[in-house]
Amino acid sequence: MSAFVPVRQRVAHCLTFIMQSAAACAFGLGAINHPARAAIPNKTLVFCAQGAPEGFDPGLYTGTYTQNAASMTIYNRLIEIDFERGATKLTPSLAERWEISEDGRAYTFYLRRGVKFHTTPWFKPARELNADDVLFTFNRMRDPSMPFRRAYPTEFPYWHDTGLNRIVQKIEALGADRMAVRFTLKEPNATFLSNVAIGAFSILSAEYATQLLKEGKASEINQKPVGTGPFIFRSYTKDATIRFAGNPDYWKPEEVRLSKLVFAITLDPAVRLQKLRQNECQVSANPRPVDLVVLKSDPNIEILSGPSLNLIQLAYNVSHKPLDDPRVRRALGMAIDKKAILQAVFEGRAQSVAAPMPPSQWSYDKSLRDAPRDLKKAKDLLAQSGYPDGFTIKFWHHPKPGKNPNPRLMAEMIQADWAKIGVKAELMTYEFGEYLKRAHSGEHDVMTVIWLSDNGDPDNWLTPNLGCSAVRGSNFSKWCDPSFEKVIQQAVRTTDIQQRTRLYREAQRIFKRAQPFTPLFSVIEHQPIRKNVKNFKIDPFGHMVFNGVGLE
Repeated sequence: MSAFVPVRQRVAHCLTFIMQSAAACAFGLGAINHPARAAIPNKTLVFCAQGAPEGFDPGLYTGTYTQNAASMTIYNRLIEIDFERGATKLTPSLAERWEISEDGRAYTFYLRRGVKFHTTPWFKPARELNADDVLFTFNRMRDPSMPFRRAYPTEFPYWHDTGLNRIVQKIEALGADRMAVRFTLKEPNATFLSNVAIGAFSILSAEYATQLLKEGKASEINQKPVGTGPFIFRSYTKDATIRFAGNPDYWKPEEVRLSKLVFAITLDPAVRLQKLRQNECQVSANPRPVDLVVLKSDPNIEILSGPSLNLIQLAYNVSHKPLDDPRVRRALGMAIDKKAILQAVFEGRAQSVAAPMPPSQWSYDKSLRDAPRDLKKAKDLLAQSGYPDGFTIKFWHHPKPGKNPNPRLMAEMIQADWAKIGVKAELMTYEFGEYLKRAHSGEHDVMTVIWLSDNGDPDNWLTPNLGCSAVRGSNFSKWCDPSFEKVIQQAVRTTDIQQRTRLYREAQRIFKRAQPFTPLFSVIEHQPIRKNVKNFKIDPFGHMVFNGVGLE
């Protein structure tokens, strides 16, 4: 058994260990008392969502639509992430407190008592949350031979993309009442707590999984979800409507202020605008710049704004020729007129980015600069690499507006820029789920990627997007560089913030020399809501969070 640090020492240790966030150390202060449960107000909120979820099993998908409709609505994690003034704050959730061993390898989570899984027409829980649920959630990712995984063969991109597959040595239940869980790591890792707070690691019901397995319906865990979160899944009409009910048994009753929550999937941003103005929805996703001008004049609409940890990038599949040559990649980046795109597509509501993370992320290297746009030099680089007459590539663009208000226009402008240096780009796209599926398997030559941070740690930009462990996942460049990998692995093994910052800046410089993708823009977040919506806050991680949100 690991020796545990006394509370006073744990607090000091945590201040260093969790990205300078003193608030993360609330774990040592014991259980949180909750007010008595009040009746849920009889209110219905409609959210005009911009896309359909890939499914409702949070571990399977990295897309924002699934995160919104499942992880942030139906489920909870062991701990949660808040973001304040450029730093993350880790707060208790299903684990009311946790301890870290002296050597930084053992994490013991003490589970909250009295947490109930959802009661639905397809599942009636016989017990409350315990360690078996945590073990099932993580062991399903770790062990392809477990019965449920064999019955429902799936892959878990984030388990690999975050590197947890490499560092988790053992997970075990503790105590006769099975209300504690210990994770033992192979080595210290400064990102472990932040990573297990990501939506992909939402806690599922082991009891429900056992029921599905006995019924021969294991795959229904992805269509009929059961969680512990503030809203209970009721129904899904594909590509149209998702219906939720407020959870009367939620362990934080003050956060359930809606009896019904509806996701109205509305792909056309013009239709979303119309619905919001007509009060057919009270919150709407991703307005276009032109919509903001209209909404500002509407006395019933409020536009919230705030920082967002997002990055639009252009990923080059380095496993495909001629994109394996860094000179080719630099030439393609050098030909793009970022200023023109910024004005035409974003109308100035974004900022140009030169690094593989946005400027709002701590450790961002402000010294990095894009090479000046130079078509002659770009042609020279192509000639040096053996392509004086250019070449033809397939260029995938994002299928629908979102953080990028007009992905087709941006792709057409890049296509025109590349044509000036002899590169012919064939524009293509797919339905979003198919887009990601094909990209994970590496079918693309070049593709646009919109990445949002999951936990506010610099590693969340570098390991999932550029790490060797993520080549089959969200590393859409399929780039694996030993020197880069060595630096980012060093960074997660240290708890010293200054040393981590130095290493991450070194990694950014290695990236810039190789340019496996071209960073393009970080979008400034604008969120329109009707003025009768109360307590809605912009989430810098790009999620739509309805905890605590109510209606007048």
